[in-house]
Amino acid sequence: MEKSNIEELYEWMDHITHLIQQYVNETYLDSLAYTMEILFHQKVPDGFDKQLTHKLQQILDKLNMDTYTTVEIRKANQLVILKGMKGSTQQQHMMTPETVALIVAYLSSKLFTDKKKLRIFDPAGGTGNLLTTVLHQLPQAKEAYASEVDPTLIQLAAWNANLQKMQIEFFHQDSLQPFLLDPVDLIVSDLPVGYYPDDVHARIFELKAEEGLSYAHHLFLEQSLNYTKPGGYLIFIIPEFLFTSDQAEQLRQFIHKYAHIVGVLSLSDTVFQSEKHRRSILILQKKGQHTTAPNQPLLVKMPSFSNSSAMENILGQINNWFQMYNKRS
Repeated sequence: MEKSNIEELYEWMDHITHLIQQYVNETYLDSLAYTMEILFHQKVPDGFDKQLTHKLQQILDKLNMDTYTTVEIRKANQLVILKGMKGSTQQQHMMTPETVALIVAYLSSKLFTDKKKLRIFDPAGGTGNLLTTVLHQLPQAKEAYASEVDPTLIQLAAWNANLQKMQIEFFHQDSLQPFLLDPVDLIVSDLPVGYYPDDVHARIFELKAEEGLSYAHHLFLEQSLNYTKPGGYLIFIIPEFLFTSDQAEQLRQFIHKYAHIVGVLSLSDTVFQSEKHRRSILILQKKGQHTTAPNQPLLVKMPSFSNSSAMENILGQINNWFQMYNKRS
């Protein structure tokens, strides 16, 4: 059977990455960053071994990136990054599933039907998969920003964006430190789950723990609101236990003080490998002078993505809900 363009590009990227890995003695993901750089520039960088340079140049002579669409490039990038992450021992080396990223993109489009230009920020950018998926689906003119502290992930994210010809400004820093960034219209983020190790810096946040280490996912939510315009929206991929943990009441009070809960979508169990990885999507609107809470938040249990009739039905219900929501005076 003939290979798809996505499979073909994935195999080329995997092959190049393995070649580089043999010579540079680095991890698969670090070697993949070199692969993306080479494919973007269509040139082997200086400093590589002569034999490796010759092998890579032979591949480049056969490989024309212009034959692949942006979607094909993004999906091939996802596959090769996922392969690298399977061999990674670092917990933060995880990627937002494509199906989940597409739902976030769909919800983003429903929230900004009349706005002609958007400023978007992902404070936990990772490899850039969530942000680039959202950007691809939104028709508006966009300014995009992302932050990531992990040096390997931010390299992959930057080359991922370059290969898709997307302009994204990246911040390589701890996302809970201050940014040189004006507030944005939309935050999208797959919240990092765990404890924040800098207990001293955590004290500046309202959502700091009264005792012990603070939850990073709570602080990320607060930090995100700090960089959202009044009336702007935030779409978070959250752990299912967010509102049942030991600090949940503090979080609920904080959200009630600063934001409106627009909706919660519980994702199908089939998306995630184990129960502990289950996620939901939380939609917030930052309170502003003219904002009001929805009469009834959007509360949805998403079916399996393989069940097309159930998906069609639930998307119809979501569309109807947004028609009423966007008609509010």
